[in-house]
Amino acid sequence: MPTPFNQPRYGYGATTIERATIDQALRSYMLRVYNYMASGLALSAIVAVAVAQSPTLMQALFGSGLAFVVMFAPLVLLLIMSFGANRMSATATQALYWAFTATMGLSLSTIFLVYTGTSILRVFFITAGMFGAMSLWGYTTKRDLTGMGSFLFMGVIGLIIASVVNMFLHSTGLQFAISIITVLVFTGLTAFHTQRIKSDFYAGDPAEIQTKQAVFGAVSLYVNFLNIFLALLNLMGQRNN
Repeated sequence: MPTPFNQPRYGYGATTIERATIDQALRSYMLRVYNYMASGLALSAIVAVAVAQSPTLMQALFGSGLAFVVMFAPLVLLLIMSFGANRMSATATQALYWAFTATMGLSLSTIFLVYTGTSILRVFFITAGMFGAMSLWGYTTKRDLTGMGSFLFMGVIGLIIASVVNMFLHSTGLQFAISIITVLVFTGLTAFHTQRIKSDFYAGDPAEIQTKQAVFGAVSLYVNFLNIFLALLNLMGQRNN
């Protein structure tokens, strides 16, 4: 027997009361995902600002071999979350998410050495506007974005390859192109991931699994937001003298 949150039932024969219940539950689920994402961004920002304001911490983290630990720690935590998704509890998944966003904050502290605080704040709000608009579109559109998601994933692979190549070329023109394409790709992925998160809800999974899905949904949106922000900062940020 289908659950009340099963998508086929929602689309074929659900009563008005059931539809209202489903809509309310969906809004609560999406709000949960956005709260995770926003809290993660806030934690990253707090850590980044705190570290950037402490010359001692900056020297300790980035003036030694610890710089490589700070650089790769978020990636390691993401891999642990991804490969351990089925075995970990919801509590462990949440803990790893907070650890991931905190270590990202450590890495982000270096942007304050390059760009002015005013331009960082300005680009953040521009990013928030773009992200919000595309996420809203992904949530409301009736179009299936699966095909677009596959195409954009190929774009991410291309961006990684181009970025590695430019580490050796040091081409400002190529870096400019990479930043523009990064904005376009991750803006599109924001809509795709939002629709996928919405679709995950309709699977009607148990509460434990839904909690983990909400965290992973927040991770995907967090990564999209961060990539858009850093690319725009490279394009529009005012550098320190």
